[in-house]
Amino acid sequence: METRIAGTSELRLTRIGLGLAALGRPGYVNLGHAADLDRDYDIAAMRDHAASVLDAAWNAGIRYIDTARSYGRAEEFLAHWLATRGRRPEQVTIGSKWGYTYTADWRTDADVHEVKDHTLPTLQRQIEESVATLGDWIDLYQIHSATIDSGVLDRADVLDALAMLRADRGWAIGLSLSGASSRETLERALTVERDGVRLFTAVQATWNILEPSLSANLAEAHRAGLAVIAKETLANGRLTDRNDDAAFAPSRAVLEAHAGRLGCSIDQLALAAVLDNAWVDCVLSGAATIAQLESNIGALAINLDDDARSALAALAESPAKYWSKRGELEWN
Repeated sequence: METRIAGTSELRLTRIGLGLAALGRPGYVNLGHAADLDRDYDIAAMRDHAASVLDAAWNAGIRYIDTARSYGRAEEFLAHWLATRGRRPEQVTIGSKWGYTYTADWRTDADVHEVKDHTLPTLQRQIEESVATLGDWIDLYQIHSATIDSGVLDRADVLDALAMLRADRGWAIGLSLSGASSRETLERALTVERDGVRLFTAVQATWNILEPSLSANLAEAHRAGLAVIAKETLANGRLTDRNDDAAFAPSRAVLEAHAGRLGCSIDQLALAAVLDNAWVDCVLSGAATIAQLESNIGALAINLDDDARSALAALAESPAKYWSKRGELEWN
């Protein structure tokens, strides 16, 4: 699998990476997540299941893994896999995130699954937690779902602390984006400097054929030297054959027609559209099973033509509509 030395921080990113959001906790908003885990939420069983998917990713050449403090036990599961498989830090690139605290207590029916807080005390606590779990494995540390409203980009104490992490630990510092105001957040982030140097050298953003509104901004960020990581590339399962929403039927018909013509599945077609962007360094798979992962990786072999590009571009939703729909997805 192709590896890119991405951005000014020279992160080593494989063309496809594995995100652990759906593997580290019982509940998530992906369509059909409960079925993916067979509703077996025993901690040891979930740890072993995550390890099996990580094994498949490794065997396929994936060397970038994305996790976060709020992904339940994802950091713990990852650390266990790294130790038991005898991996070395130079063999894999790992990114983690701070800013959300997991609060579901290993339940799928929790009233609140995670709580967002972008203040210095949360940063300091979660740094200690991540280091205690992953030690020297972390290469990239990101603000989790930075937004203008959270105020994190205006908190000098937080930005100073992140700059110290970069200086003291050698971590690349990045931010992930979420919500309809992501463009404004990214534009603001590109202006943040410490010691005369841009603070952020990576951005992880939602980009899929339903929500491509950040294309120009992410291309600009890439030109500015940021590593660009695409997340939620299948729109939490909406761009798979699991989406039987009647309102989505016309869009699904378009996807099926072009997938059939190109000899691939819906998810492969959708991921191929993400890979088609030269400014994307790494496309995250959010697979919760080996079968999903193997299907996602198959997107690397799909070559889009102009007919497919035009048809897929016509499926884009407004950011307001997309994020409203995402907000309606149920934890399961």
